[in-house]
Amino acid sequence: MRVLSRLFRRLFLARLTDAHAAGWLTFFGEIESLRRREAFAAHLAPLKRKNWFVYAKPPFTGPEAVLAYLARYTHRVAISNSRLVSLDKHGVTFRYKDYRRNDRARFRTMTLMPNEFIRRFLLHVLPKGFHRIRRHANSFNNL
Repeated sequence: MRVLSRLFRRLFLARLTDAHAAGWLTFFGEIESLRRREAFAAHLAPLKRKNWFVYAKPPFTGPEAVLAYLARYTHRVAISNSRLVSLDKHGVTFRYKDYRRNDRARFRTMTLMPNEFIRRFLLHVLPKGFHRIRRHANSFNNL
């Protein structure tokens, strides 16, 4: 866990510094001086020396379930057009798979208001700099 804690600390502070440099952070009142780069860096300096603790525990259903979950997001788009059922005054209706159920009951439909559908869809859009996996590693043998 020590390695994970150090890695998280480094990445978190780097992203925080980048956000400050990009002007994404705002400061008011007593901490308004942190707008200046030098003051912000001085404020973060002690955090680089502190021990950070990452709380991580094994997944309830095992590593295979974690890989299956991640695979759904790295190899596909959030929702394909074929799963969209309708768009009407009631909202957006689409098909989905409920992984907590078995047999045919696993396949269900849901209707959401357009704004909620878009909100949920955007939760699955990868952040800038991330890339979706397009091919499985073994498929390169066929090129």
